[in-house]
Amino acid sequence: MARAADFINGQSVRAYELLGAHIRGGEAEFSTYAPNAKDVRLCLGGTCYPMERDDNGVWHAVHPASEGDIYQFVITTQSGEEHYRSDPFAFYSEVRPKNASIVYDLDTFEWSDSEWLSKRTKNYDSPLNIYEMHFGSWRIKAGKEEDERFYTYDEMTDLLIPYVKDMGYTHIEILPLMEHPFDGSWGYQVSGYFSATSRYGEPRGLMRFINACHENGIGVILDFVPVHFVRDFFALHIYDGGYVFESDNENERYSEWNTALFDFSKAHVLSFMKSAVNFWIEKYHVDGLRYDAVACLIYKYGKKENPINDPGIWFLKNTNYAIGKLHPDVMLFAEDSTDYIKVTAPVEFGGLGFDYKWNLGYMHDTLNYIKTPPNQRRAHHNKMTFAMSYFYNDLFILPYSHDEVVHGKYSMIDKASGLREQKQATMKVLYTFQMAHPGKKLNFMGNELGEYMEWDEKKELGWNLLTYPEHDSLHEYIKALNHIYLNEPALSCCDYNSLSFRWLEADNRNQCLYSFVRNDLHGRKIYCVFNFSANYQNCSVNVEDDGQYYELLNSDRDIYSGSNCINGEPWAQGRRVNLRLAPLSCVLLARK
Repeated sequence: MARAADFINGQSVRAYELLGAHIRGGEAEFSTYAPNAKDVRLCLGGTCYPMERDDNGVWHAVHPASEGDIYQFVITTQSGEEHYRSDPFAFYSEVRPKNASIVYDLDTFEWSDSEWLSKRTKNYDSPLNIYEMHFGSWRIKAGKEEDERFYTYDEMTDLLIPYVKDMGYTHIEILPLMEHPFDGSWGYQVSGYFSATSRYGEPRGLMRFINACHENGIGVILDFVPVHFVRDFFALHIYDGGYVFESDNENERYSEWNTALFDFSKAHVLSFMKSAVNFWIEKYHVDGLRYDAVACLIYKYGKKENPINDPGIWFLKNTNYAIGKLHPDVMLFAEDSTDYIKVTAPVEFGGLGFDYKWNLGYMHDTLNYIKTPPNQRRAHHNKMTFAMSYFYNDLFILPYSHDEVVHGKYSMIDKASGLREQKQATMKVLYTFQMAHPGKKLNFMGNELGEYMEWDEKKELGWNLLTYPEHDSLHEYIKALNHIYLNEPALSCCDYNSLSFRWLEADNRNQCLYSFVRNDLHGRKIYCVFNFSANYQNCSVNVEDDGQYYELLNSDRDIYSGSNCINGEPWAQGRRVNLRLAPLSCVLLARK
């Protein structure tokens, strides 16, 4: 059982067992940490009851209560002001715009995913192909009012899981599901770190969804926001009249997003956030958490020209070390835009303790390359090769995430230079380059549809696009590519072993050609050849074995709306395979 002393001292990973509302028999015990308050009362079912303060600044009350009862804490500050607050440790909340907390028992759900959990790994040596998504806009109920447009956790179980499984993704990564007041924040401005958002139903609905994902062989990763929280006055901000969660120094209290920053120099804040990370793993069985805006935890305000953020670094090392020891099979991802070293090194060796880091440099370079007209790409040839010069410094994810398809950045396909046919062809080559390149994979929902509109959380994806052959063929191509990735160990089993990758042609800037070989260290080799020019190209691939070869995949096949420039089953002549590639196309080649 969690202890108050551990919470105060920064040692707790299960503070949610101590604080919040806990049903015990026909009663519930309510506790909240409010050390600066003059008085705290429990407002339960419209009636307010006194609470008693202990020596640690924790206020307690026990009253008859049942699941579903609504409650708030009424906090009187030292200046005599009275404020109604939601519970920072609430497990369930009213649907926005209401903000009271709801008594809920998380321990009554019966999980049936033990087989999945017993085999779960961090996927270093296995496929990891993540479908990033926003739960509320993947599909939306047509013609419904604002509060009724969302599909519930249970409804999405029947819609999303079959789709993800059929498409060949290994994991779903969901934009934050922690409670938040504003839909337009996408969940990145959190008000309840222990409360699954009520927009999509009750907590047991989310448990059923995750349980069903596991039963279907799909992992679940949640986005997590450890840097900042909403300033809405019902939540954590100036919680008890003092600065419980944020800095006492006003100059370090607020972020560029008009949110409040957590102050990790306070030990109880470390316990709060460390417990929040552990909570989603232990109570919801998630397979990983992706920390948002890690740069802001490494450097003051996220800019590397600023001083190191020592409390943020301490939070990362302390939390990741503790979670790694408790859950050695759960993945921790860093969305980090800096070149800070050892992000994915173990804490014991001076690292930050993450399992993977998003490679935002790879993402920017490759997207800038496809924006460049083909006849100008020779001057930017190294953008497609540069990532391999530092690839083995960390354990990287290659992401094309939600951040790249909003705020005037254009959709993925609309970034590509050229007419519609060229854009479609370019995306097939780019996604194949991503899938064949060392590193794990992540794509945001809609990338597979060839969406021309930027993502809008108020609208569902453009599923009607699949009635058009060019979009349907892109969708089918990505499905085929995903399944090749799943079924060919050479593309995933040795990502972080330098012996599994070798450039064959990295400097052919005049033809905009690239080729490399991936191997599984047991003899299976996949030869990957890419033509990013707008011209037909003849090329020779140096192979390591004589024999007959075949195309695992050719992006120019007619079934993918291509011109059907294919190479049949060529023989290696003098360990060279001669190929002809259509404009903006690629080939994955293997030996028979």
